[in-house]
Amino acid sequence: MNTTIPFEQAVTQHGATVLRVCRAVLGPGADAEDAWSETFVAALAAWPDLEPDTNVEAWLVRVARRKAIDVTRARARHAVPTDDVPDRPSTLGTSDGHDIDLWRAVAALPERQRLAVAYHYLGGLPHTETAELIGGRPDAVRRAAADGVRSLRRAFAAADAQEGASR
Repeated sequence: MNTTIPFEQAVTQHGATVLRVCRAVLGPGADAEDAWSETFVAALAAWPDLEPDTNVEAWLVRVARRKAIDVTRARARHAVPTDDVPDRPSTLGTSDGHDIDLWRAVAALPERQRLAVAYHYLGGLPHTETAELIGGRPDAVRRAAADGVRSLRRAFAAADAQEGASR
């Protein structure tokens, strides 16, 4: 029985991190929010059996990873209607509601870089655990994460330079 913290407190403490990871893996929108919800439904079911010394944040990120994979597989099996107006994405887990450009830039990264950035920088997992999740060696995952962050910095530096030139 996990007696370290109540489940509600775990949701409050780690909910934003889990949503950021889901958004980084799935993109902003309903799919990420569904994966977030499914993560905590699954976590609630497993909570009583969780070992007391478990790193709850890392455990929740791992659960979120599996839920994101489930959503990705479901996307491949089902057509997505395009006539509907999408729901407004939640701002939970972001500094403000205007980070859509950042989420799009993260989504545009190559898959390995996107996952390395999501699990390490947004999910707080060490490179060794990230390597276990996405496969490969920790040094290769560290490089993928660094390359992803470098790409994001370049994209935003170019956008800032372009915006400054248009003023």
